[in-house]
Amino acid sequence: MENNGKKESLRVVKFVFFSISAGLIEIISFTILNEFVKWPYWPCYLIALVLSVLWNFTLNRKFTFRSAGNVPVAMLKVAAFYAVFTPVTTILGDYLADTLGWNEYLVTGLNMALNFVTEYLYDRFVVFGKTLDTNQKAQEEARQNNEMEEVTND
Repeated sequence: MENNGKKESLRVVKFVFFSISAGLIEIISFTILNEFVKWPYWPCYLIALVLSVLWNFTLNRKFTFRSAGNVPVAMLKVAAFYAVFTPVTTILGDYLADTLGWNEYLVTGLNMALNFVTEYLYDRFVVFGKTLDTNQKAQEEARQNNEMEEVTND
């Protein structure tokens, strides 16, 4: 049981670091579009979000959740999440930034924080829940751990 707790803690840490990198991609691309292209809030946000989601999905599938599950199925599940998340946050973000005059970066930061929490839970339990630790690297580590336990028990 203790090993599962360590494994989940490490999974959360990995997700945090990959999410930070995805967040950097999102905020940098949002800033470039917002400052230099001068589009309204919503297209800047949508493009930046798509770039960060692709990055985050790729890294988390391989390294955090270590899934060997069907990639198109996993992507469809992620797309379903974003089919709800994106319109809600785009409309709300546009309203807060362009109608109420909230700072675009504050709104984007709030959306990113909401995305971080909800996406981890969704990825962990819905997208990769049944395929956790099934990729080749995870299977090799499990075999090595079993071999070490057998040697220790002998």
